[in-house]
Amino acid sequence: MSSITRRDLVAGMAAGLALSLLPKRGAAADPRELKISHQFPGGTATEGDFRDRLCQKFAGRVSERTNGALKCTVYPGSSLMKTKAQFDAMRKGALDMSLVPLNYAGGEVAETNIGLIPGLVTTYDQGMGWKSKPIGKALADALADKGILFVSWVWQAGGIASRGKPIVAPDDVKGLKVRGGSREMDMVLKQAGATTVNITSEEIYANMQTGVLDAALTSSTSLISFRLDEIAKGLGSGRNAAYWFMLEPLLMSRSVFEGLPRDVQDVIMTVGAEMEAFGVQNAKADDQEVGNVYRKAGAQVVELTAADVGKWQTIARDTAWKDFAARSENCSKLIQLAEQAL
Repeated sequence: MSSITRRDLVAGMAAGLALSLLPKRGAAADPRELKISHQFPGGTATEGDFRDRLCQKFAGRVSERTNGALKCTVYPGSSLMKTKAQFDAMRKGALDMSLVPLNYAGGEVAETNIGLIPGLVTTYDQGMGWKSKPIGKALADALADKGILFVSWVWQAGGIASRGKPIVAPDDVKGLKVRGGSREMDMVLKQAGATTVNITSEEIYANMQTGVLDAALTSSTSLISFRLDEIAKGLGSGRNAAYWFMLEPLLMSRSVFEGLPRDVQDVIMTVGAEMEAFGVQNAKADDQEVGNVYRKAGAQVVELTAADVGKWQTIARDTAWKDFAARSENCSKLIQLAEQAL
C-alpha cells in the first residue's frame, strides 16, 4: 500500500469541501429562494393577468434550468409589500425581484419617469427597440448605478376609462378629476384643464366608484384585471393608436443578483429575455380584448386614431418632455436618446 502524504490529505479535504458546496439533489436539497412581488391580481399559469403569468413562467423556467437549486416564489396583489415600497426595497437588497411600473420610482430616481412620458413611445416596436439602442443602455446603466437591474423589458399600451363619455381628445378632460399614472402624464392633463389624482392602479376602482375620480388612464391589462368595466360608461381605447405607453419591467436587486453564482445569473438573464416575447404578445392581446370587455358591460368605446395621439403629443412636447429634460443632465441625455428612437 502506498503511503499517504500530507499533500494528499490536504488535496482530499479540499475536494470534499468543493463537493459539499455544489447544489444538492433530491429531497435533501435546500434551494435558494427568490421572492418576486407585484401589485396585480394573481391567477394560474394559463389564466389571469398576463403580468402574473409572466412572473410564474419565469419562476418555473428558472427552477427547471437550475435543477431546482433556485426557487422563485411569486407574491401577487401587493401581498408581500406595498406597491411603491418595492423599488427602494430592491435597491437595499430587502426584495429580490418585482414587476412594477418603472415610473413609480420617480420620486427617488428621477430617470425612471421616462418609463411613462406621454407620446414618447407610441408603438410596441419602438418601445421594445429601446433595449438594443443607446437609450436602453443609458437607462439600464442609470438603474444599475442605483442598485437595480433589468431582467425583462415589458411595455404596455393603455387607454382611459371614464364615468361619462369616452375621452379621446385633450379637450375631453377639461374640468374632470383624472388619474394619469405618472408625474409627466399629470402635467399634460393639467395643461388640458383636468385636476389630477395621484394613486396606483389597484386603487382606481374604489376612487372611481366613490366619485373621487371621473376617469383614469392605465394599461389595457389593468383596465380589464381591475374590473373597471363594472363602473365605467366610456372607454378611450389604445387598440390602434396610443399616447400612453408604460414601461413595466421585471426588475431585480443588483446586490442579490451579484450574490448568485455566474451560471445562475446567466439563467436568470436568459429566461428574462425569453419572457419579453410573451409580454408583447399578451399586452397586444389585451389591447384587442379591452374593447370587447367594455362593450359587453354596456360602455361606449372609441378607438383613438393617429390624429388623436398627435394632439396629446403636441401638449406633451411643450410640457412633460421639456420638464423631464430640465430635471438633470442625465434626464436631458435620456430624453434626447429616446427622441432619436422615435
